[in-house]
Amino acid sequence: MNMSVPPPGRFPRFQGRTLPYPAAPPPLPPGLDARSAAVLREIVEQYVSTGEPVGSRTLARRLPMSLSPATIRNVMADLTDAGLLFAPHTSAGRLPTDQGLRLFVDGLLNFGELSEDERISISAALAASGRSLEDTLAEASSLLSGLSAAAGLVLAPKSEGSIKHIEFVPLGPGRALVVLVNSDGQVENRVIETPPGLPPSALQQASNYLNSRLSGRPLTELRRVVGEEIAANRTELDALSTLVVAAGLATWTGEGRSGSLIVRGQARLLSDVTQLDRLTAIQSLFERLEAQETMLKLLELAEQSDGVRIFIGAESGVFNTSGVSMVVAPARNEAGRIVGAIGVIGPSRINYGRIIPVVDYTARVIGQLLG
Repeated sequence: MNMSVPPPGRFPRFQGRTLPYPAAPPPLPPGLDARSAAVLREIVEQYVSTGEPVGSRTLARRLPMSLSPATIRNVMADLTDAGLLFAPHTSAGRLPTDQGLRLFVDGLLNFGELSEDERISISAALAASGRSLEDTLAEASSLLSGLSAAAGLVLAPKSEGSIKHIEFVPLGPGRALVVLVNSDGQVENRVIETPPGLPPSALQQASNYLNSRLSGRPLTELRRVVGEEIAANRTELDALSTLVVAAGLATWTGEGRSGSLIVRGQARLLSDVTQLDRLTAIQSLFERLEAQETMLKLLELAEQSDGVRIFIGAESGVFNTSGVSMVVAPARNEAGRIVGAIGVIGPSRINYGRIIPVVDYTARVIGQLLG
C-alpha cells in the first residue's frame, strides 16, 4: 500500500477557536489576568505531569514571574472560588476542576508539533502492505494508545455502497455461512440457521436469486426489492429457499452494519484508579465503549467537527463521568467526506499539547486509507 506522507496541517476549529499548527502563544482568556493565567497554567501542567496537588511554594519556584507564596495563595483562592481549582483534601495543594481544564485547553494551551520522522513513522506503520482493513485500523488504535499513554479508538463506518456478490455456504446440519462482498472488495460473513433437511440446492438457488438482483444496488435497496417480491410471491423460489433468502438478508440489519469501533489500551484508563467509585465509573465507561449507541454518538461528534475536538468529563454526552477526557477528530477522504473518527480516551491529565497533533495527523492518514 503506497501512500504519501500528509504535510503538517492546521488544527481547524474546536470549541469555537481556530488553532494554527504549531500555535502562537494564545491570548489570555476573558476574566483572567496575567497572574491568574500563569498560576492556572502551571497547576494544570504540573497536574498533567505528576497527578499530584500543587502548592504555593512549588508555584513560587516554577512561575516565570516573581510572586510570593502569600500572593500565590490569594490567587489560588480566587481561582478556587471561580470553580477552576479545588482542594482534594485538607492540604494547601490544588488541582484543576473540569471547568479549569476546559479554560486551560481553550485559552492557555500551547501545542506541540510532530517531527518529520514521527509523521513518516506513523504513515509507514499504517500503510504497511499485506494487512486487512481491520488489522490496519487495529494498528492505528494501538499506535494512538502508545503515543498518547491513553486508550486509542478508531471508528470506521461500514460501507453502504453497492454489493458485488452474495454466497450461501453450507456449514453442516442446520447452519450456513452467508458471505457478502462489497463493491470495494470488503468481505463480511455471518452464520445463519437453516431449516431442517435443507438440501444444498436450496442454498445455491438462494445465492443465484440474490445475485441476479444485485445490479449495483446497495444492501438497503436490495433488501427492499427482495422484500417486495417475497411479499407478492414473485420470487420463483420454493418455500425453503425463500426462508434462506430472508434469513440471509436479515443478518445485515441497519444496526448491524453501522460501524466498527476498535479500542486498544483500555488498561491505561485504570493506571491512576485507586478508589472503588472511580473503578466503577471506568468499568461503566468500558461497557459504553462496547455499546452500539457509542459508535453512533462518536460518529455524530466527528460529523459536527471541522477538526480536533476535546471533551472533558461528561461534555461529549458519550460518558457520564468526570476525570476522563476524550480527544477526537474526523477522518475525511480526498473528497472531504467523513469516513471515520479517530481519537483517544484517557484520564483528564493526559498531555493535551502532545496528543492533539498526534490525533490530527493520524486522522488524516486514516482518511487517506479509508478514502
